[in-house]
Parts: sequence; C-alpha cells; structure tokens
Amino acid sequence: MNTYLVEAVRDPDRAGTGAASAAMGAADEATAVFVQARPGLLRIAHRIVQDAGEAEDVLQETWLRWQRTDRTVVLNPSALLRTTTVRLALNLVQCAWKRRESCASPWLPEPLDVDATPEAVAERHDAVERAVRLLMETLTPTQRAAYVLREGFGYPYDRIAELLGIGVANARQQVSRAQDRLTAHRVRRPVDAVAHRRLVQAFLAAARSGDLAPLEAVLSPGR
Repeated sequence: MNTYLVEAVRDPDRAGTGAASAAMGAADEATAVFVQARPGLLRIAHRIVQDAGEAEDVLQETWLRWQRTDRTVVLNPSALLRTTTVRLALNLVQCAWKRRESCASPWLPEPLDVDATPEAVAERHDAVERAVRLLMETLTPTQRAAYVLREGFGYPYDRIAELLGIGVANARQQVSRAQDRLTAHRVRRPVDAVAHRRLVQAFLAAARSGDLAPLEAVLSPGR
C-alpha cells in the first residue's frame, strides 16, 4: 500500500495536504466510511492475529480491497469491511499455523476481486463449502452460529446472545468452546446436505452483499 494512502487512512489530519487530497480524491465517501470503521476493524484484526503490526497490515489490505470493490452493490459497507478484515486476519493466522504444521481453525475464503474469473468464483464456492462442512461436522448448532457470527462477521456478543436466545456470558462461552473443538479436531458428526447447502448459500450471499439478515435467519435456533 502506498505510504500516502496508509497515512491518509490512519490519520487524515496528519497526512500531507497533497497526499490527503490524492487519497480522498474520487473516493471521498468510501474513504470516510473506512476511516469511521477503522477503530473497530483494528480491534477485530488484533483480536485474531494477536499482533499490533500484523493487525495494521490486515487493515492496509482491507483498505486496498475496499478501494477495488464495486460499492454500488454493497448494501452494508460496515458489515463487508468487517467480513473482509476477519477473513484476511484468519488467512494470516492460518499461514502461520501451516508453517508450524498445525491448523487450529478452518479458514474462511477471501472476498473475490470484481474481475474474478469464473474459475476463481468456482474455487471460492468450493472453499466455502469445505469450511462450512467442517464447522457443521465439528460444532453444535449454537457453537457454530456463535462462531460464524463472531469470528466470521465481527458481531458483538450482545447481538449474538439476542439472536440465539442466550446470555452474553454464554455467547462468549459458545465461541470459546467452538475454538477449542476446532483446535482439538473433535469427533466429526454427519452433515445434513440440505442444511449444509442452505448455510453455504447464506454465507456467500452475506459476504457478497453485506446483507446479513438471511444468514442470521439460517443460524437462528430452530432453522
């Protein structure tokens, strides 16, 4: 990422006048949305990667991807930014796990560029199917819902608790238990093909449009 862009996004007031103008230029609104969301995105990235420098790197890449996104089709910019940040952070952690020859969690595919080829779209769909299958094989429905909403889309615990009809403390515990199960590679369970397809489609739709209501409906109790 160019230095002037990094500085303009991190602290527009301190960035040079020419640099700030170049950064804001034709994407003033997009930049403003990112600057407003940045503190929350940084907290999400840091929570996942557990390193301040790497969290900043994740944010820089999120910014680049946000600039390349066709924002005319994005219904919920803040949700899309959270999703992108979480996936980039998880991918970064996964690379570190692979280097240590151990993987503690399923990875979530990155958002595709607007000019992605049909082959890339198909590969991403397959990756989502594999990730969702692992979650369904390993986690209980409540753990799965809490984990996807928290780690996949950056939901606050009080909103997760509201959707799942549980207390906030219990919501935190469900995410923690999900992480433990994924790390321990617990015994797998059968996966219903219809439920799997429904969750995959809801996940892809949420990632593509930022509209999380269908995903919430699929993950809610009784679905």
